[in-house]
Amino acid sequence: MKRLITLLLVCTGFALNAQQIPAFKVIANTDREPIAPGTFQPTVESLSQYECPEWFRDAKFGIWAHWGPQCQPEDGDWYARNMYTQRNGQYRYQIDVMGHPSEYGFKDWINEWKAEKWDPDFLIQLYKETGAKYFMALANHHDNMDLYNSRYQPWNSVNMGPKKDIIAGWAEACDKYGLPLCVSVHASHAWCWYETSRGSDARGPLAGVPYDGWLTKEDGVGKWWEGYDPQDLYAQNHPLSKNNRAWDWEEDSVVTPDQAYVDKFYNRTIQLINDYNPKMVYFDDTYMPLWPVSDVGLKILAHMYNKSIAQNGGKNEAVVTGKVFTDWQKQTAVWDVERGAPDSIQELPWQTCTCIGSWHYDKHVYYNDTYKTPAQVVTMLVDIVSKNGNLLLNIPLKGDGTMDPTEYKIVQQIGRWMKINGDSIYGTRPWVIYGEGPVADAANPLSAQGFNEGNIQMSAKDIRFNKKGDKTLYVTVCGVPEEDIVVKSLGSKTPQNAKRIRSISLLGSSELVQWNQEKDSLTIKKPQEVPSQEAIVYCVTFR
Repeated sequence: MKRLITLLLVCTGFALNAQQIPAFKVIANTDREPIAPGTFQPTVESLSQYECPEWFRDAKFGIWAHWGPQCQPEDGDWYARNMYTQRNGQYRYQIDVMGHPSEYGFKDWINEWKAEKWDPDFLIQLYKETGAKYFMALANHHDNMDLYNSRYQPWNSVNMGPKKDIIAGWAEACDKYGLPLCVSVHASHAWCWYETSRGSDARGPLAGVPYDGWLTKEDGVGKWWEGYDPQDLYAQNHPLSKNNRAWDWEEDSVVTPDQAYVDKFYNRTIQLINDYNPKMVYFDDTYMPLWPVSDVGLKILAHMYNKSIAQNGGKNEAVVTGKVFTDWQKQTAVWDVERGAPDSIQELPWQTCTCIGSWHYDKHVYYNDTYKTPAQVVTMLVDIVSKNGNLLLNIPLKGDGTMDPTEYKIVQQIGRWMKINGDSIYGTRPWVIYGEGPVADAANPLSAQGFNEGNIQMSAKDIRFNKKGDKTLYVTVCGVPEEDIVVKSLGSKTPQNAKRIRSISLLGSSELVQWNQEKDSLTIKKPQEVPSQEAIVYCVTFR
C-alpha cells in the first residue's frame, strides 16, 4: 500500500522537486554522535521508504505523562514562558507566589521541583491496566531541561531538581510491565520561546528591570545554581527575533539558530535515543525539529530508523512523529494531530495527541472540574481509530508526580470501558467509511496542527466502524441509545455493503440482540441494558 501511495503521489504531481528541498542554513555536525549506518540516509528521498510498523497500527491507544518542572507551579501549560509576560495570568501568579521574575525565574522553579511522590512502577502498571499499549514520557519541553542524564545539557534532572534520571525510571517500569517506551522532545523551540525571559515590566514599580533571562554563569556565585550557566537553559545568546510567538522557523520572523544550538540539540537527542532505546520519538515541531533551516531532523530520522533495523533483525520498528505534514512528509514519518482529528479516513497511519486537561498540570482544571469526561475520551478514541489513527492521551501529573483524585477516577473508568470493548479497538483497520450520523455529516476541518476537537459533540446518533478481516465489523454507538439503532450503511445492498449479516452481539452483554437487515439499512433493537455508559459496541459478522 505504501509503495502504491508513493507512486500515486508522483503521478499526481506531489513528487519532490528542487523547490521543495530547502537550502539548509545550518548543517548539523555528527562527529560526536554519528548517524547509525544502514538503509536510510538523511535525505527526503531515502526517508520516503519508511513504512509504519504494525505494532503501532495495532496498538491504537497510548498514555502520555507530559510531566516536568513546569508542573511544579501547577498553573498550566507554558508557564516557563508566560511567567515573563506581564499581562499574562501566570505572571500575576508568579508575582503572588514566588516574586518578580527579575529575582526568581524559571531556573528557580527547577530547584523547587523534587518529584518526591513519583512512583513510575505504580503509574505504568496503572496505565497498562487502563488499556494503553504504549507509554510516552516527556524527555524535555520548550523549557529546555532534559529529564535524563544528559551529557550535553547540564540543566537536567540528574544534576538538579529531583536529582533523578526520570527517563531511566520510566524505562525500567515499562520494561517490567511490557509497555513500549516512547519519548517526546520539544526543546528545539527554546531558542525563541524563552525570549520573553529577556524582557522587563512595561509598567509598575519594577518597570524596566530586566528579567533573569540575561543572567550568566558569573552571576551565580553564592546562589543555589553556582557553577551552572543559565544560558545553557535559556539559550539567549543571540539577537531577539522580530516575532518570538512564531512557531515555524520563518525567514524574517525568527532569528536562525546558530551552529552550537543546532549541534547541542542534535547531540542530546541522539544520546537520548541511544541510551534509553525508545520505540517512538514524538517531535513537537512543524514536520521535524528546526525544519527547514537545518537538516538536524532528517539526520535524527535516519539514525532512529537505522538503529531500529539493526536491533530488530532487519525490520524497522521505530516510529517518529511530527506535525503539520505535507503529503510527501507523511511518507517519511507519522503525522501527529494536536487536539483534533481529520474528518476523513487517512491512507497512512497517524496519531492524535490530546489531554484531559492542560498539557502541564493545572490545579484550576481540578478545582473547576473541567477535565474531559471518560465518555469524551472514549468517543474520541473510537472516532480516531475509525479513521486509521491512534490516540495518545496525556494524563498530567502534579509536580510531586501524582494524579489528583478526579484524574484517577477518569483513568479507571476508561480502563473499565477498554476491558469490555478493547477487541473493537486493538488490531482493527478502517472500514469503507469511518462512520455515519450528525458529526460525520458535518465538515470539521483542521486548524494549523489540529485544534478542532472542541467543535464536535458526539451522541448516540453517531456511529463509527472498525473492521477485523473481511467478516468482522465493529459498530460503535457513541452514547446510550434511547431508541432502536438504524445503521444506513449496513443494508444488504448499499453503496458501502453487499453482504448478508450472519450474527450480531453486544460486547460485554449476554443479552440476545434483535436485529433486521433490509436492503437499505440495518435496524438493531435498543438493548434493555447497556454494559457501558460511554459507548456501546456491536460485533457484526458476515456470511
